[in-house]
Amino acid sequence: MSDVNQIELKNINKHYGDFHVLKDINVYIPKGQFVALVGPSGCGKSTLLRSIAGLESISSGTISIADNVMNNLPPRKRDVAMVFQSYALYPHMTVLDNLTYSLRVKGTSKLEANTAALDVARVVGLSELLKRYPRELSGGQRQRVAMGRAIIRNPKAFLFDEPLSNLDASLRVHMRKEIRALHNRLGATSVYVTHDQIEAMTMADHIVVLNGGEVSQQGSPMELYEKPANKFVAGFIGSPAMNFVPGVVNPDGKSITLEYDKPQIISLERTLTPGQKLDVGMRPEHLEICNQNADIDVCIAMKEITGPTSYYISNTTPELTTVQSGTSPIVAGDVIGLKIKQEHIFLFDQITGLTL
Repeated sequence: MSDVNQIELKNINKHYGDFHVLKDINVYIPKGQFVALVGPSGCGKSTLLRSIAGLESISSGTISIADNVMNNLPPRKRDVAMVFQSYALYPHMTVLDNLTYSLRVKGTSKLEANTAALDVARVVGLSELLKRYPRELSGGQRQRVAMGRAIIRNPKAFLFDEPLSNLDASLRVHMRKEIRALHNRLGATSVYVTHDQIEAMTMADHIVVLNGGEVSQQGSPMELYEKPANKFVAGFIGSPAMNFVPGVVNPDGKSITLEYDKPQIISLERTLTPGQKLDVGMRPEHLEICNQNADIDVCIAMKEITGPTSYYISNTTPELTTVQSGTSPIVAGDVIGLKIKQEHIFLFDQITGLTL
């Protein structure tokens, strides 16, 4: 085992009867790193997190934390702290008692536990709320208590299971900044489960994308955005999602016919196999509206204005979305030209889904 990895997951498999939930998962998390596990519902991310915590047993493989194998250890002996989506606070206890509970269970004196709680309360902004009960707190305040309760234990790793999913949109943005700032301040090792790729992109040092119980790709946020290994990762990372259009390589090998209602041809700066079927990926932010020398012409079906940006959605099948700064006189029914730079065209094999 490595002395620089705080958590090591080697060949992790999990079966529920005949259902293979986790399939040969390998993830190595250095000390102090913030790792996000992302993927659609049912991909295995929460099961993997619960396996690290010891709340789920694994069928095979090795889970190590701080160079110690954890496979057969119960949760209380793994020295990790978990923050749940539901907060999991004790409703009959004050904030102070919730914070100090784990220390009191271990036999820490009341004075020492309260002193630690006051320090943690300052860190997470709860100093004025210590006498309140959970029912008297907002969702964001309850989440701070849950985080404070985890911090006070000074664990080897923090495990977050979709902790912000019960909060409204504006509070989620605020709380993800707070969680990341706390991570930096504590020098903690954090594993964060979310289905929201924006949370993962903005918070994590390293992202593990799961699909169907397998690791589709892992790397830094920008690595996944700029160099997706396959169509699934390309479509999952980035907002708005990448556009995909089926196409076929023309006889010259240097152009592709896009299979819209009305086929259109785009040229390439590399040579492919004539007749090869593929999917062409184009991110909305890389499609530029232009009046001349357009690569694609589309009719606009819908325009959405958010203030600083505008979204234009075509009436083609499949539809194309482009995002532009500000607004313009373009309205539904207008035909516009779209241009995309060669370095921003992604090609995926239609059968394997792998990036070409």
